[in-house]
Amino acid sequence: MKDLDSASSPLTSPAGETHAKEEQFHDEWARGSNLGEADVLRAFEAPTAQENRFIVSRLGDLRGKRLLDVGAGLGESSVRFALLGADVTALDLSPGMLEVAARLAGQCGVKITTVHSPGENLAVESASFDVVYIANTIHHVTSKRALLAEIHRVLRPGGAFYSWDPLKYNPVINLYRRLATKVRTDDESPLGIGDLALMREFFPDLQHREFWFLTQALFLKYFLLDRVHPNADRYWKRILSETDASLRWWRPLQRLDEWIARIPGVRWLAWNTVAWGTKPHPNNAA
Repeated sequence: MKDLDSASSPLTSPAGETHAKEEQFHDEWARGSNLGEADVLRAFEAPTAQENRFIVSRLGDLRGKRLLDVGAGLGESSVRFALLGADVTALDLSPGMLEVAARLAGQCGVKITTVHSPGENLAVESASFDVVYIANTIHHVTSKRALLAEIHRVLRPGGAFYSWDPLKYNPVINLYRRLATKVRTDDESPLGIGDLALMREFFPDLQHREFWFLTQALFLKYFLLDRVHPNADRYWKRILSETDASLRWWRPLQRLDEWIARIPGVRWLAWNTVAWGTKPHPNNAA
C-alpha cells in the first residue's frame, strides 16, 4: 500500500487547497449525518436509483471479488457491495465520511476496509482489485486524467470500472447548481464529451448510458410545487425517498427517457451518465 502522506498533495498547492476544502465540507456533512440517513437498500433499489440499478445489473456475481469504492461517502454503496459478497475497500478524502461508513457496515453486519486518500493518487496497491466503483466523484477531483490513470493502475488486467457522474450541458440542472450553493462545493466540474473520450484512452472498450431527461421534472416539482429550496435539502438524496405510489406521474417520463437516451446528440442533455470499461490484458493492449 502506498504511503498516504506522500500520496496527498501539499496543502499549499492548488490541488491541496481543493482537497482541504473538499475534506472539510464532507467532514461537516458527516458530522451532521446519522446512520438512519444512509439507506443502503434505497440507494440501490429505489425506483429513482436508476444508475445503481443499471450498474448492479451488469456487475454479475460479486462473491469473492475485491472491489474498491472510490469516494465512498457515507458508505451506502460499500455496504451494499459487501452484502452482495464482495471484499470491499471504501476510499474517501473525508475521514468523517469513512467513520460513518465503518459504523454503517457494522450496523449491517458486514466488514469493509477504509482508506483515507485523494482520488488522484489512490493509496492502494497496483493490480489488486477486480472492480472499481466510483459514484458522483469524478467531477470533484482536481485532475480527471490522474484519477483515471490511478483507476487503471489499481485494477487487475480484465478488471472493470463503473462510474456515474453528472453531465454539464442541461440548463435545468445548471440552474439547480447555481441555486444549491450550500449543499455542494463550488469547485465541481461536471463531465463533458471530452471526459468520456479521456476515459476511452484508459479503457478502449468504454461504454456509457445516460439517465434523467424528462424525469428531471421531479426536481421542478420539488422547487415549484413542494417549495423545497435546493439549499434546504439535497435533491439527489431526496429522490431516494420516493415510492412507486408517489411516482405514478413520473413513470411515463421514465419510459420516454429510455428512447431519448438512444438519440446521439440529445443524450448529452441528461443529468447523469454511467460509464464502464475493462482494463485490457497486456497481450491485448494496443
